Amino acid sequence: MTTGNKFWQSLIETPHVGAGEADHYYSFRHESGKLVSVLTKIFGIHNLEMAEDVVQDTLVKALSQWKMKGLPADPSAWLFTVARNKVLDNIRREKRHSAFSADIAHLLKSEYTLVPTVRQMVSDKEIQDDLLRMMFTCCHPSLPVESQVAMILKTLCGFSVPEVSKAFVTSADNIEKRLYRARLQYRTGKIAFEIPLLNELDQRLDNVLLAIYLLFNEGYSSMQHEKLIRADLLGESMRLAQLLVGHPSTRSPKAWALLALMCFTNARNNSRLDGEGNILLLRDQDRAQWDQNLIQLGMTYLSRSAEGKDISKYHLEAAIAFEHCTAPSFSQTNWRNILHYYDLLYQIQPTPVVGLNRAIVVAEVEGPAQAITTIQSIPGIDTLEQYHLLHSTLGQLYSQINNQDKARSFFEKALSLTQSKLERKLLLEKISKIS
Repeated sequence: MTTGNKFWQSLIETPHVGAGEADHYYSFRHESGKLVSVLTKIFGIHNLEMAEDVVQDTLVKALSQWKMKGLPADPSAWLFTVARNKVLDNIRREKRHSAFSADIAHLLKSEYTLVPTVRQMVSDKEIQDDLLRMMFTCCHPSLPVESQVAMILKTLCGFSVPEVSKAFVTSADNIEKRLYRARLQYRTGKIAFEIPLLNELDQRLDNVLLAIYLLFNEGYSSMQHEKLIRADLLGESMRLAQLLVGHPSTRSPKAWALLALMCFTNARNNSRLDGEGNILLLRDQDRAQWDQNLIQLGMTYLSRSAEGKDISKYHLEAAIAFEHCTAPSFSQTNWRNILHYYDLLYQIQPTPVVGLNRAIVVAEVEGPAQAITTIQSIPGIDTLEQYHLLHSTLGQLYSQINNQDKARSFFEKALSLTQSKLERKLLLEKISKIS
């Protein structure tokens, strides 16, 4: 039995463990994303639920038969074969062949063309193109951003509705509503299942990159989930970014920069929590635990991102992460370089959050008092009143200038605004030290 087959075998032997709880479940879950993408090419995006139903039936049959008869020699090929037969059954039952993808509807009417057409299309020969088509469809600009990310998790990553709701820290009912509205838009909005043409590719690619970036951020620092670091979301976001740089039409400098940022950021994950699961701030992290292979990979990707003329927010955030990853120690960090990158980032994205992050670097370059003044002068800073990191940052800065009353007040405000158990524990420790 091959290593891959061991993964499938462990899934059969432990069917009650949820997908995403261990690496070997990714194989099975990703087959779902592949199959949905391939089948949507036949059924049309307006029939997305039909494609998902066929895939669900295929996976259920696999779990049932493999447990009784053992694994086939090639599990992936077995799934594609079963799915292909189920597609044929669906089409033969459906009398209105025009209801399927318009490009091939005429080929589905005759048995002579039906079977070879389905056999040719339900294969993994063009799987990367099909996955990219699904990615751009999930991130269609007519959908709200939160629906785009939910569609990516559900359709491309094979997450169940409960898993998606857990990622968003919301109810399964809310996720069902988001997915329903997205599917309704597919049925009524005449959305094409395609990789956009060159004249609109850049704009659509920005939507895809943003959705992947948001997915990565939630994985890196989950503010409300019981775990600070969500390895499942980090892995999915990096896989999707690698899909983009692996295809000639989407291999853009911004995609390389985003992938570099992910590598630099992921490289520090082993040091972000201590042995008891408590948060360790950058100053206290053991840099010997940082993944040097990921850092080197990030440097390679960052070099590739420099091939274009434009500088995106992903370039600048990757450059900031690079400075942190290559500094021998916290005290030896090149804070002036980082402040320069933040100045450029704020020009591109003049948001209060970027301004707040820049102010934290100002504290290292010009001192905490100047950082407080900087925060107070940020346009729109009042919009972050319910953002716990604003108050925890101010608490830390006031603590550094020995104004403990204000520090305690800001820490307590931050405590009231975060649902993260680890963040709350860190804040309580800071309040305790002041007391």
